[in-house]
Amino acid sequence: MEWFEALALLVGSIIFLMALGMPVALAFLAANIIGAYIFMGGERGIGQLLNNGLGSLTKYALVPIPLFLLMGEIFFHTGLGGRMFTAIDKLLGRLPGRLSYVTVLGGTAFSTLSGSSMGSTALLGSLMVPEMGRRGYKPHMSIGPILGTGGLAIIIPPSALAVLLATLAQIDVAALLIAGVVPGLILATFYIVTIWLQTKIDPTAAPAYDVEPMTWGRKIATLCTEVVPMVGVMVVIIILMIKGFVTPSEAAAFGAVGVLILAAVFRCLTIEAMRKSITGALRVTLMAYLIVFGSATFSQLLAFSGASRGLVKWATSFDLAPLAMLLVMFAVLLLLGMFMEQISMMLLTVPIFFPLAQSLGFDPIWFGLIMLLALEISFTTPPFGLLLFVMKGVAPTGTTMKAIYTSAFPFIGCSLLLVALLIAFPQLALWLPSL
Repeated sequence: MEWFEALALLVGSIIFLMALGMPVALAFLAANIIGAYIFMGGERGIGQLLNNGLGSLTKYALVPIPLFLLMGEIFFHTGLGGRMFTAIDKLLGRLPGRLSYVTVLGGTAFSTLSGSSMGSTALLGSLMVPEMGRRGYKPHMSIGPILGTGGLAIIIPPSALAVLLATLAQIDVAALLIAGVVPGLILATFYIVTIWLQTKIDPTAAPAYDVEPMTWGRKIATLCTEVVPMVGVMVVIIILMIKGFVTPSEAAAFGAVGVLILAAVFRCLTIEAMRKSITGALRVTLMAYLIVFGSATFSQLLAFSGASRGLVKWATSFDLAPLAMLLVMFAVLLLLGMFMEQISMMLLTVPIFFPLAQSLGFDPIWFGLIMLLALEISFTTPPFGLLLFVMKGVAPTGTTMKAIYTSAFPFIGCSLLLVALLIAFPQLALWLPSL
């Protein structure tokens, strides 16, 4: 069988099963079994493939995923996240558009720790959009920042999705996590400037309203008790990884323990909150591990059938410049994001794109960061980006798709500008890991 026939059989089987409504991970597993039977010698090949897939689940690099997810679940269910939202709102006083800034800062913390942009968008959309609407904010000032937080969440550590991508691509987990720090700060700056410009261009977009005045003493006390402890957990684990004192798995463990201690100190650590946190983290972890299993076996089948080798050879035969090939891969991810969620896209593209990137001489950490940003941008790309429809589902009645599209464009532009900067100046991503 030719390589393109093998590729069409494997990818086509997955797409067909997904179109029938089968869950993504199970569709990959079923297609892998079919492929193993055809390419690896029947039942014996299936057994060998399953053994290899089980071996992929024993990697130490997977340990941070459940711990990062547990951090986020505890942060949310104990109410620590809500305290931080309220405190930031009070600290910003009468700053025009301050709830938009609160959404970016607090929303980034939520979605970074949870590892789910869709979950974060649903939560913030139902929580913040109605509140900001009651205070007179125009839709683009509430919807846009929520859609934009995903771009920050996916690259600023701790990011469960970044850990999963690094594991699937077999690159250094710590390096990919640390590589997102500087670009993440740059993207946050872009978002803040965007909100500031929007309030300057149209002051009525975020009208001022009376707030209880706070003395400097109360502001400092609120900052130290309600914001610094929560943000401090994330900052400490980032510093520990940058300095090389801990591995990503150890950093995730310290983070989970840190959030538990905070919840206990603030007297919000209840049995019910822990039950919900453990259940939520376990549900997503099992899905992630099943996905790793499917991806590992899919990669082996692509290699065994000659599909990955043939595809790389075919793609490089066009003699396109590396930058042009990068843009083609970026465009493919944007297109897939209109129909699939991020993990499904990773499963489908990582086994193909990373060998191709390696053949083009791209740094794997730098390419991984570019791919993470492409995954997130694709989620908010009109007309079919999935987050746009999640927002439509939770936004107040009467919110039009046109309003959601126009709200997303400035923040998509910020992310695209960051991608351009990373292409022009790769050291923005590689400087910290090199230390």
